[in-house]
Amino acid sequence: MSQTPPPFRWNRITDELNPVDLKTDQPHSARIYDYYLGGKDNFPADREAAEQALTVVPNGRVAARQNRAFMHRATRYLAAEVGIRQFLDIGTGIPTSPNLHETAQAIAADTRVVYADNDPIVLTHARALLTGTAEGRLAYLDADLAEPERILNSSELRDTLDLTRPVALSLISVVHFLPDSADPYSLVRRYLDELPSGSYLALTHLTADFAPDEIGRMAAVYGQRGVVVNPRSRAAVERFFDGLEPVEPGVQAVSRWRPQDVDDEVTDAKVNMYGGLARKP
Repeated sequence: MSQTPPPFRWNRITDELNPVDLKTDQPHSARIYDYYLGGKDNFPADREAAEQALTVVPNGRVAARQNRAFMHRATRYLAAEVGIRQFLDIGTGIPTSPNLHETAQAIAADTRVVYADNDPIVLTHARALLTGTAEGRLAYLDADLAEPERILNSSELRDTLDLTRPVALSLISVVHFLPDSADPYSLVRRYLDELPSGSYLALTHLTADFAPDEIGRMAAVYGQRGVVVNPRSRAAVERFFDGLEPVEPGVQAVSRWRPQDVDDEVTDAKVNMYGGLARKP
């Protein structure tokens, strides 16, 4: 008689964790993004910051949805067309369903995913959202993008991913929170250097190319609340892919990257986000 397999558990998350300080009086980029997506995992400080940003960039929700749709399309491409079975997603954000692992595991149940984020509310959700396939594995790491050694040398990553096989590094709407002084290009390169040939970089990034005045005012609103954003030009975003083999159509506004449906009303000036996917040779 066959036995029912045990319920899926996140790998490397203990059953008892110390309480975390959610700092609900301070807006956080992950919770603001959750609000844009229509989520409920945000607080008054996040909603206030988001609503003020929406007064200067009324299409913020459109941009968030298009950015999320890019992540889904890129993940499906990697899982279905390339055969990638390992993902490292840094700057995960609130796990709005369907998340990366759900998208990938719907195609290949044995997919392995490591999530990393530095927001305590994301960690709180990681404790609760213990869902996934029995064949695959998931791990969550409480760490910041700017801490590559901590992430790359963590037991969560090393016990979950096989770094002799290709890995997709997913940096969705996170690098623009790094100032130039943090040398974001070297940071991204440090992660890629650890990954073998055949790995991929999926990245989206805020830009002021299409609506400079609006994005400038939005950045000021965020900055007044302690959330610093750094929009970059297309050429600056393309630099993150230096030395990699771009997947057509290259770096584009996220709504133009292999869209399933074309909506003429979703203009570049409403999206203000570049996205791209490239292979490490």
